[in-house]
Amino acid sequence: MDLAALAARHVLGVSGARPSLGVYIGSLWSRRHFIAAFATARLTAQYSQARLGQVWQLATPLLNAAVYYLIFGVLLGTGDDVPDFVPFLVTGVFIWTFTANSVMAGTRAVSGNLGLVRALHFPRASLPLALALQQVQQLLFSLGALAVILCCFGEFPRASWLLAVPALALQALFVTGVALAMARIAAAIPDIAQLMPFLLRTWMYASGVMWSIDTVLADGRVPGAVAALIRYNPAALYIDLTRFAFIGSFTADRLPPHVWAAAALWAVGCAAAGFVWFWKAEERYGRG
Repeated sequence: MDLAALAARHVLGVSGARPSLGVYIGSLWSRRHFIAAFATARLTAQYSQARLGQVWQLATPLLNAAVYYLIFGVLLGTGDDVPDFVPFLVTGVFIWTFTANSVMAGTRAVSGNLGLVRALHFPRASLPLALALQQVQQLLFSLGALAVILCCFGEFPRASWLLAVPALALQALFVTGVALAMARIAAAIPDIAQLMPFLLRTWMYASGVMWSIDTVLADGRVPGAVAALIRYNPAALYIDLTRFAFIGSFTADRLPPHVWAAAALWAVGCAAAGFVWFWKAEERYGRG
């Protein structure tokens, strides 16, 4: 008996087979309310066992900023060449935290929800998208605290602050694409989650979170290829754009001309590539 012909006659298909890209996107759109609710529930539950609860959303980056200020600002004197070093540092830490947390969330999106993946049929991209949305929600909460800190150091709201909206929107697109890619990698190689903290720490040090990229590269001692990698590092681009929006001493005439174009290319390219690459392995998630 030709089983393929029999299945075709009764309009049967492979269970869990990957749908076309258009159908997949439509399926995700129809579950947008689930994605939003899942993200909100995860955000609420994240610190439910801690006594300070959601305060840790702010305390963690602030404590990191305090440590970096002590080491780089006081002991190493890195801040001597950076105007408004405290706003510079705190902005960098908050924006970097959004990138790092989004990438780490991606590594746990599928591998950390295998029970859900194996029990229910739904587009698996819902999970990394929901966790990326959770990080966006947490970022919005953190930006309120960042604004208060900036005001305490003389950086009051002005028109340039509106530039943070497209900058953070581009960053959100970028980290969503990376989260989707990391979700697929971690689903196949769970041990990658143990390696990610070391990779993220290296990436952070190369992103100018606590030092000025322009100052370090100005003397020309860094080889051209390495300097280009640092300048076009996406994490550094989004940090730079946010600093130029929020900090008055980082005026528009100092903003390198490549930043907006490069940030947009990274955002659109990673979001599209990450989504398509994740979709191509749709039928493999939860097996084995």
